[in-house]
Amino acid sequence: MGAARRRFGNGAMLLDWLLTRLVRVGTLTLVDADGRTRVYRGEPGPEVRIRLHEKALHWRLPLSLQLTTGEAYMDGTLTVEDGSIYDLLTLAAINLPSLETHPFFALDNWLQRAMRHLHQFNILPRARANVAHHYDLSGALYDLFLDRDRQYSCAYFARPDDDLETAQANKKDHIAAKLLLRDGQKVLDIGCGWGGLALTLARRTKVEVTGLTLSTEQFQLAAQRAEENRLTKRVHFHLRDYRHQQGRFERIVSVGMFEHVGVGFYRTFFDKIRNLLTDDGIALIHTIGRADGPGATSPWIRKYIFPGGYIPALSEVTAAIERSRLFITDVEVLRLHYAETLRHWRERFVTNWDEAKSIYDERFCRMWEYYLAASEVAFRHLGLVVFQVQLARQQDAVPLTRTYLTDESRRMARQSGGKLEAA
Repeated sequence: MGAARRRFGNGAMLLDWLLTRLVRVGTLTLVDADGRTRVYRGEPGPEVRIRLHEKALHWRLPLSLQLTTGEAYMDGTLTVEDGSIYDLLTLAAINLPSLETHPFFALDNWLQRAMRHLHQFNILPRARANVAHHYDLSGALYDLFLDRDRQYSCAYFARPDDDLETAQANKKDHIAAKLLLRDGQKVLDIGCGWGGLALTLARRTKVEVTGLTLSTEQFQLAAQRAEENRLTKRVHFHLRDYRHQQGRFERIVSVGMFEHVGVGFYRTFFDKIRNLLTDDGIALIHTIGRADGPGATSPWIRKYIFPGGYIPALSEVTAAIERSRLFITDVEVLRLHYAETLRHWRERFVTNWDEAKSIYDERFCRMWEYYLAASEVAFRHLGLVVFQVQLARQQDAVPLTRTYLTDESRRMARQSGGKLEAA
């Protein structure tokens, strides 16, 4: 033990202890901050070589693996010499089960879960600040990796060769079919983003859409797009929290917003849905979800990307729905669709790295690459999925079989001359 301590130092010994227990599949070659090289090899799998440029990482990584890895990559104190940050995170993800049962990491997970109500205490001022942190970034940044319609949520890959534009149009088609839209209906879009879905629904059917967002940047562009599409009489965007919305709507849709509600406000959210929905109305909630039960938000994601955010388990969602006295009329689980969406986003972002750097800086680019890579890995290897939950106040609000989805798609295609998605 004494010889090992003299060779590695206390921090390096702790890191060696962690990596020895972590790597069961693949090979990780580590060059530490003192220039020493150590190889951790398990069964055949990914091979990655990394270098640490700061001695503090020897003890910071074992004590806070997720947060420190992300920060070190952002700061350039951890670099990937063979492979990419996506490869490193993939290697970590497929080996993570080997650590989860260790008492130290089990305690850390328990503490993260215990604190999540505090982390997600999303009262209105805090909710606005959380949204501004992410969604009020420069619109030019999002143009570098999103599709033309700026759909910032899971696409729907109906065919293996669908490109991102097609898959995002598929997603809107799929949602529109589940909403069973009819002329004259009032539709509420909670978390409308830059307005793409609301405008698409209004182009497809003669409905009146109200879109809500807490992002100033999103609101301004959505309103501008409504003007450009000459839809201001039927599409109205508001800088408004869902809790302040009034009126009744035949249809309610929310895509990619529920992750920002916070576990302590689930009952509030679904009670509001029920109060806003007409007796024969239909609602559709599209949200990222956990396949392995309740958990906690990654501390790095919470600090740098989505403060106040949380990805729910289906058990947490359905419990709140049941208490709100809504009927669940359909649940669909989209599994690897978001992994493929994120792959497209990550590849586009890396291709446009220099443009992103001109908007922000190198550190921001590394942060954003890490975010996209970590998210993709989570959907491929860590049990994240997407839930589409259809709700109603009455059992007979939707047809008894799901064949109506095909019928609706064909009907809307006929109405739009065979082309569902407008340019």
